[in-house]
Amino acid sequence: MNAMAPSSAATSATPLSMIRSLVNNRILIYQLAKREVISRYRGSLMGMAWSFFNPLLMLVVYTFVFSVVFNARWGVENSHKGEFAIILFVGILVHGIFAECVNRAPTLIIGNASYVKRVVFPLETLPWVAMGAALFHALVSLTVLLLAQLLIRGVLPATVLYFPLVLLPLVIFTMGLAWLLSALGVFVRDIGQMTGILTTILLFMAPVFYPVTSLPEGIRKWIYLNPLTFIIEQSREVLTWGKAPDFVGLGKYTLVALAVAWVGYACFQKMRRGFADVI
Repeated sequence: MNAMAPSSAATSATPLSMIRSLVNNRILIYQLAKREVISRYRGSLMGMAWSFFNPLLMLVVYTFVFSVVFNARWGVENSHKGEFAIILFVGILVHGIFAECVNRAPTLIIGNASYVKRVVFPLETLPWVAMGAALFHALVSLTVLLLAQLLIRGVLPATVLYFPLVLLPLVIFTMGLAWLLSALGVFVRDIGQMTGILTTILLFMAPVFYPVTSLPEGIRKWIYLNPLTFIIEQSREVLTWGKAPDFVGLGKYTLVALAVAWVGYACFQKMRRGFADVI
């Protein structure tokens, strides 16, 4: 059965085994991610409709607070009050994918202790399940964003099709952190408290609520140390400004992301041998 990798392969930490695990367990990952999304809304009156209304409500709130209350602008004059909210919402969307996975990572193994006892269960797929749920909610938010942009501007740029390519490096990078944090979270329970603070800091230290050009020259280079900065800017290029992404920059980011993913995966596979003893 493809969904269950043999125990001998489960402890392999090579880059090839990292890819093979995703391919071989893709059906299991899909099923678990689907179950997680459905269970999140089970019992509510509106059910899955909340996944659509939540980002829609947030977009309305952003529009009112930043465009009406603060009369904010993004360095360009635009007559429509929703313009700033759309630009801001792109940053929120990208940060949301990263934050949801990183914040959940430390409790993934602890919260699925029954799987640890199963020798053949591919534990390394649990971060992929969290990523799958995060991407589903991001897709719903993206739909809201594109609909709002279509209503406000009357047209969508063709460069929207580049967005999955822009997002891929961040997904790979986030998975590396998720593997590492999920393994560390078994042994150091304080990790779960730290990730919430970390993702909040990265939110305000990324160009989500402000453009990079609004910062002093001496500070701009430091904000690019934030792994979200480049992806947020490139997302705005393709989703909002109608420009092609920086392919060279995305290539460099992808190489770094692959290295981070492999290190995180290797650490997870090495530490997983002690999960049963602690849990």
